[in-house]
Amino acid sequence: MATFLVTERLAPRPFSEADVDHLLDLDNDPEVMRFINGGRPTTREAVRAESLPRFLHHCPSLDNRVFWATEERTTKEFLGWFVFRPLDDHSSAVVELGYRLGSAAWGRGHATEGSRALIHKGFSELGVERVIANTMTVNARSRRVMEKVGLTFVRTFFADIIEAPSSALSSTG
Repeated sequence: MATFLVTERLAPRPFSEADVDHLLDLDNDPEVMRFINGGRPTTREAVRAESLPRFLHHCPSLDNRVFWATEERTTKEFLGWFVFRPLDDHSSAVVELGYRLGSAAWGRGHATEGSRALIHKGFSELGVERVIANTMTVNARSRRVMEKVGLTFVRTFFADIIEAPSSALSSTG
């Protein structure tokens, strides 16, 4: 598979079966999972049966993957992942942006750098017309990344994830 994207410091790559331990470590960091599932641990079986199949999905409208294991370019250290997933597998018009980085990568601009690069690629090469992202309203760090990459607050909605409202942000090219 050809290189999808490279930034100054990041080297996203397709996930493989060999990434189970990376995903397990990431999903068992209570700080990383705080706003996702309340910090509950994830089992190896759940990573293999639920997470990895989603991460290996090939999207017809992009003719590529939508989840990207992301490493630091020079050290090859696993940092986490990004997702750039069309809401409809057969149309790249509206794409959801997401990211999950290990806490060791926080505060270093990686989420902003990767998100900006994906948004640019989407609008300039992939036929994307709108990018959306969601986060818990109380997740100020994630909201700040979304704002820095040009997404605009759209609405607050209530979901049955954790007892806190979520925010939706979006951007159009």
